Amino acid sequence: MFLLWGKHVRKYYLRYLIFFILGVLSLVTVDIFQLRIPEIIGGLVNELNNKGTIDLTSEFFKWTIIHTVIIAVVMFLGRVLWRLTLFYASKKIEEHLRKEMFLKAEELDVTFYHNEKVGNIMSWATNDLETIEEFLGWGSLMVVDGVFLTFLALSKMFILNYSLAIIAFIPIFLIAIWAFFCQKVMSERWRLRQESNDTLYDFTQENFTGIRVIKAFVKEMQQIHTFSKIAKENRDVNVRFTFISILFDVLIEIIIYLIAAIILGFGGYFVYATITGNPVNIFGRPIVIGAGELVTFLGYFFALIWPMIALGQVVTRFSKAKTSYLRIANFLDLEITIKDKEDAISHKLSGDITLNDFSFTYPNSDKEVLSNISLKINRGDTIGVVGAIGSGKSTLVNCLARLYNVKENSIYFDDVDIMNIKLESLRDGISFSPQDNFLFSGSIKENITFSDTEFDEDKFLEALISSDVKKDIDEFPNKENTVIAENGATISGGQKQRISLARAYYKDSPILILDDVVSAVDLKTEKTILSNLKKMRKDKTTIIVASRVSTVMKADKIIVLNKGKLEAFDTPNNLLSTSETFSRMVLLQKLSYKKGEK
Repeated sequence: MFLLWGKHVRKYYLRYLIFFILGVLSLVTVDIFQLRIPEIIGGLVNELNNKGTIDLTSEFFKWTIIHTVIIAVVMFLGRVLWRLTLFYASKKIEEHLRKEMFLKAEELDVTFYHNEKVGNIMSWATNDLETIEEFLGWGSLMVVDGVFLTFLALSKMFILNYSLAIIAFIPIFLIAIWAFFCQKVMSERWRLRQESNDTLYDFTQENFTGIRVIKAFVKEMQQIHTFSKIAKENRDVNVRFTFISILFDVLIEIIIYLIAAIILGFGGYFVYATITGNPVNIFGRPIVIGAGELVTFLGYFFALIWPMIALGQVVTRFSKAKTSYLRIANFLDLEITIKDKEDAISHKLSGDITLNDFSFTYPNSDKEVLSNISLKINRGDTIGVVGAIGSGKSTLVNCLARLYNVKENSIYFDDVDIMNIKLESLRDGISFSPQDNFLFSGSIKENITFSDTEFDEDKFLEALISSDVKKDIDEFPNKENTVIAENGATISGGQKQRISLARAYYKDSPILILDDVVSAVDLKTEKTILSNLKKMRKDKTTIIVASRVSTVMKADKIIVLNKGKLEAFDTPNNLLSTSETFSRMVLLQKLSYKKGEK
């Protein structure tokens, strides 16, 4: 019953089976030797009762001391061993599961991250994994100790005195019934607690990420009040779970100590009746028990207290672990939609791209974002992509990098269908600077050289110069070793864009895709970057998505998108007369420049 047996953990039971076996054997050994202690104490009571004193020089006392020392040493070594083995195995399983989750997160497509909150994933990888690890470690201990120590102690108790043993068995029966009724309630309350934690994690992460916006709009108090409300709900959910958990444990301990009092009362009476020569008869059998036997019996029962409490706690831990495992298993069982076909091939891209009646609809949507686009991009071409907001510019380049699956026979690289090219091979041939220009927390150098495990000084300097960011970096105290905050929070928007651009330059792939990467720089810097780009990317394909037509006026050809359709694909000069959208964008930009001059 109390075993996590899902496919994502059972494979690790076999891998770490030797540690679990050693842990179980050491636990059982400790339990066996632990139950010798009541027998030693009972023997001493009998010796004292029979002789009125204990001779400290007698063989009996010497062997009692030696026996006690042996038991202490064995129990010490056994407890050290089960801690090393069981906790090591549980920590390793947690490590493997966390690695599985990280790799799974890398394989999932962008649609998942559009629908799922970051706080949820953080909660799965922290609270839920720790809950599972706790159960695999402490839970395994409690299950084994609870079962074996209970069995051994009850066996000895029945052998010693079956009448008192029947009384001692009552709490175990009551605990089992109580556990059966509480397990489902506790599982449900733990699920609600974890979901509440998800909400708290997500709100906190979102606020820290957007702290500058909150401060700019002076919304600190509003966010504090919202956080207080979420935190209060989280507290209430935790209190409800803790209440049922504590109630469960308290009732178990009440049952145990009530039975202990009953055993002590009945046992004392049985001893008194035996001493006075009038033993109590139950079912026609006299109950003969001495003081030493009663002390031994009580020792067995008190040895049962821990496993009975442990079995109760196992219910709580199992309820939590089962719920947490299901949440993680649901994540690990998500289907990987962006993956290689079985017959996919490795193909080194040269730079030729063909779109053949290409259309695209986002997953879980019925609306076509791009419709019937056909065009040919030749190796070495610099291609601009323009259009109104929402026309499908970023979607087009995202599909070229296969961030989404596309229909077969709709996109070709060098006459090879994109769906037949291995993902690693495809993306290795594309340098992509996305619209959000995400930067990692770390040094500028680490961000720019992200694509390469070995540092190339010449490529690095060329990337800095080409993206026109070298002079900015040279002004920083630690130059390229300057550490920037997550997502470039400590640098300007223009610097962030140019560092992201330098990262794409450094990779130096046959195809370079730039998604609106110069929108935050001034016109002079833009001109410098585009001039460097032309020189650097000679004989290599470059695709530039732009919000300003000036960015692509020197491109070989420009793709003009209008509401997801290809309005035109031609040279900038020809588009002035053939594309209404393009000519209007050029006119609007000229008017904005003139307005700026005034």
